[in-house]
Amino acid sequence: MSKRIDGKAFADRLCATLAEEVVSLKQDKQLSPCIAVVLVGEDPASATYVGAKVKRCEQLGIDSRSHHLDVSTSEEELLNLIDELNNDPEVHGILVQLPVPKQINGDAVINAINPDKDVDGFHISNAGALAVGQNNMVPCTPLGSLMLLQDELGDLSGLNAVVVGRSNIVGKPMAALLLQQSCTVTIAHSRTKDLPAVCREADILVAAVGIPHFVQADWIKPGATVIDVGINRIFDEELGKNRLVGDVDYTAAAEVAGAITPVPGGVGPMTIACLMYNTVAAAKNQAGITS
Repeated sequence: MSKRIDGKAFADRLCATLAEEVVSLKQDKQLSPCIAVVLVGEDPASATYVGAKVKRCEQLGIDSRSHHLDVSTSEEELLNLIDELNNDPEVHGILVQLPVPKQINGDAVINAINPDKDVDGFHISNAGALAVGQNNMVPCTPLGSLMLLQDELGDLSGLNAVVVGRSNIVGKPMAALLLQQSCTVTIAHSRTKDLPAVCREADILVAAVGIPHFVQADWIKPGATVIDVGINRIFDEELGKNRLVGDVDYTAAAEVAGAITPVPGGVGPMTIACLMYNTVAAAKNQAGITS
């Protein structure tokens, strides 16, 4: 049985450190980190995520401003709100919960956010900076995944890493971060020939495809470290209700991997913790605080 990588415990430790830093910033620098969270529509999953983020802000002493807009909100109206937040010096981070309704261009929204306030790390300027190793705001899920890997393995240089998934939100930035750590990186996807064989070469395997139990145990190199980014809802007939599972067949994979993140309790808590990390960093950057 492999080691279970406890993302919740790591996230709690990171947030405890951030909470102390927020107190110091308020007392010593008269700086109160603040994030504005924008939700358009009534998507239940999005509402849950926003609620979890606001709760973390409260725990850390980070100010949060919630803007809940009607599902019929136009793109122009949303862009006007983002412009207001960009120009508000008391707001250090802006997060627009995705996905947005179909009448709104998500890319236009992301790229309307001031890159220095883009605490999700999705702006094209931040993506470009990451690609060339000049990190500004790094997407939260890949950043959290990297933290877990470094905590588990220490120096990652020279390790073979396979990222299954090529999204702009996880796959591509995850690969860029691993390259910065001197890993040998392969990005695999649905059209990769003999995907199981590619995965078996990985010392580090990151699954980010959004398909329940996609990665099988016999795809995993014995002793490899597995980061499961997937969060999928499936109906459990035994329980008679939905439950969360990852992109990896956890029960079987745990017999092969050296270490593995569970779902829930793995990468998910780290995503929110890293959002807090980015918000504090953004506040310090905008105030010219380098320490």
